[in-house]
Amino acid sequence: MSADPSWSNNPSFVAYAITCVVLSLNLLFLWAYSGAVRAKSKTAINEEDAARFGAPLSAIDPPEVARVLRAHGNAQASVYPFLLLGLVFVLAGGTSGAAQVLFGTFTVARLVHSVVYLAGKQPYRTLAFVLGALATVALIVEVVMLIAKGPMGA
Repeated sequence: MSADPSWSNNPSFVAYAITCVVLSLNLLFLWAYSGAVRAKSKTAINEEDAARFGAPLSAIDPPEVARVLRAHGNAQASVYPFLLLGLVFVLAGGTSGAAQVLFGTFTVARLVHSVVYLAGKQPYRTLAFVLGALATVALIVEVVMLIAKGPMGA
């Protein structure tokens, strides 16, 4: 069964689909990077991993691993709601211009946030977070306005 070809012709949906792919890749990168950083630290927080890899067992993550996990957790906490709201926006008939601006702004803000979080750079981390949060608030406003208009902009 193939997708309805009209979706691929909808610029709002295309912007949303690209946003989903990029933000998912960002989350997957952070997830994989946490494992790479953990391996480099040569520690394990699970008994079976310590036994399997001959690593010392630690009750807590080393600071460098904890930083990556915090970046990943922060990304999850903001990306998932944004993607759900973005889907509602597209399904409710949001305009392609608004989609491109909001989705693009949020995506760039989240990518920058991940990079500067991992690098420990302030105030850039806060600025990227605030920009992403503002894009999310703007998306909420857009969704509420679309829903308030009712079906077919009535």
